[in-house]
Amino acid sequence: MVTAGERNPKIMPRPSLARRARRFALQVVGWGLILVGLPLAVLPGHLGAPLMVVGLIVVLRASRQARRRFIGLQRRHPKVVFPIRRLLRRQPEILPVLWQQLLRSERFFLPRRWRRARALRRWLFPRRR
Repeated sequence: MVTAGERNPKIMPRPSLARRARRFALQVVGWGLILVGLPLAVLPGHLGAPLMVVGLIVVLRASRQARRRFIGLQRRHPKVVFPIRRLLRRQPEILPVLWQQLLRSERFFLPRRWRRARALRRWLFPRRR
């Protein structure tokens, strides 16, 4: 039996109103960054991609439901979500992710005889023997 002075460890205390308001504000800011980044991502220069990544980071840190959905997407489509996860780390691997996405998009869009990224890498960084 639990007396008045004891707490049940399974019941989490409800967050304060200020904390809930802060989480809601962070979610609004994150979704705003994502929405601003969407049209900018299709323009030359791809300025929207970094905005969308920052917005995704903010939303995932502020929302448990968004984190659950992101994990579900990760389980269903690991090849698509893995580059995003690499960018969400504390010390993101930006250049390797960009290079991998360039190779993927080149393989997807171009016929084999037009692909030049792999040859460019081998020319820039020859293998040491």
